[in-house]
Amino acid sequence: MNLIGGLALALVLAPLVAALSCLLVRHARACEALNLIASVISLGCALVLTVLVGAPASRLWDDYVVIDRAAVWVILCTSIVYFVASVYAIGYMRLLQEERRLYRFYALFAGFALTTLVAPFMNNIGLYWIAIELTTIVSAFLVAFEREAESMEAAWKYIMVVSAGISLALLGTIVFYWNGSFALGPTYQMTWAALAQVAPKMNRSLLIFSFLLVLVGYGTKVGLAPMHTWLPDAHSESPAPVSAMLSGALLNTAMIGIVRFLAITRAADLGQAPELILVAFGVLSLFVGALFIVRQQGIKRLMAYSSIEHMGVVALGFGFGGPLGIAGALYHMLNHSLNKSLMFFGAGNVMRAYGTRDIEEINGVGGYFPVAGALWLAGAIAITGAPPFGLFLSEFTIMRAGLKPSFSWAVYVMALLLIVIFVGFMNHFRRMYYGPRDEPAPSGAVSAWCAVPMWIVLVPLLVLGLWWPNAMWQYLASTAQSLSGGP
Repeated sequence: MNLIGGLALALVLAPLVAALSCLLVRHARACEALNLIASVISLGCALVLTVLVGAPASRLWDDYVVIDRAAVWVILCTSIVYFVASVYAIGYMRLLQEERRLYRFYALFAGFALTTLVAPFMNNIGLYWIAIELTTIVSAFLVAFEREAESMEAAWKYIMVVSAGISLALLGTIVFYWNGSFALGPTYQMTWAALAQVAPKMNRSLLIFSFLLVLVGYGTKVGLAPMHTWLPDAHSESPAPVSAMLSGALLNTAMIGIVRFLAITRAADLGQAPELILVAFGVLSLFVGALFIVRQQGIKRLMAYSSIEHMGVVALGFGFGGPLGIAGALYHMLNHSLNKSLMFFGAGNVMRAYGTRDIEEINGVGGYFPVAGALWLAGAIAITGAPPFGLFLSEFTIMRAGLKPSFSWAVYVMALLLIVIFVGFMNHFRRMYYGPRDEPAPSGAVSAWCAVPMWIVLVPLLVLGLWWPNAMWQYLASTAQSLSGGP
């Protein structure tokens, strides 16, 4: 096994060992440390892999594992969220006063991280489906961890809606395989490369049909409208560190599958039909996100609909295609993972301090929590795509990519909806941040465990908005070429 394979193995073994150790140790403080150490190891390995992995993909274990730049980029986003969420969880989960059950939380949390880290490495469309299904099984227990009626309902809704979507993705996977069998025979390796190579020989109608199935199926997991119905409940009812993982890690993990299937259709030269379908889902997701953000009353549901909006932006980038579109979408994945972690951390702090999720009952955040409140407000400005933060640069890049005759209409709609989202989102924060102080004051102060992760994600979010390193652009452009379906 070479160095790249060893690093990939260490990256996934760390959370696996942490999960099993938590089940054996069953001591809250020890489990906190085990999970945090695992997140540090995974992040370190992901950072090194980002540097080492070149344009030619590495294939290991009889081609069942692919380590390419697209997979490593998604894993980097996931490992960053896993690390900061693990730090934040130490302070946040202690507030729940569930010491006897915390070992279960950290075992599940590490297991959830494991599934999201493994899925992008899968080089077999069947194994990728299994990995995505495992993310549902593990994360459903985390959604219901607080054992309240609302969280239990959200977990069941999550399981039912996502399972229906994943079933469609399985059907699409089967049709993809069946379509390939006409050219490769009844048995062959279901790798991404093998399907892309044989794509020009596939039946075109079946190929579009199967892509639509996997798009709807995995799009349910991504939270694209109108398959998004599980997402607001699951994100709002989960503990804050779980919400960060659901939004910043899980959605990207499912999106990379859609992108790889899209690359197969591009290799088949089907025209712009697949891209137009993806762009349509992206525009609809932006519209739904804008509609519910403006009228939202729950603080974490506000963040959830923001996730739907930003996954719509990512879908637009991949649908527009080209170096700018794909690189902008990948850049947006990273910025969104950083920014949404910040937003859920701030929401968790405010919810625990005020004892409510209702935006109308939260006032004077800036006065009561000057530092943590300012970090949260900065994150709110950033999440709307305003300069000088990273999401502005990635959204602007995606809009540039769409300025061509076939997609220009989507760019204009995107620009209009982003303005609506900015006004609606900031109106909510104006009320919460600058509203009159109520008496008595909210209880408790924000601990360092809950404040430091907000700094950790805000600083790079600002840097990435002011400076797009040339090395990163070359990395993303190379990744875009590999996902374009061409040579």
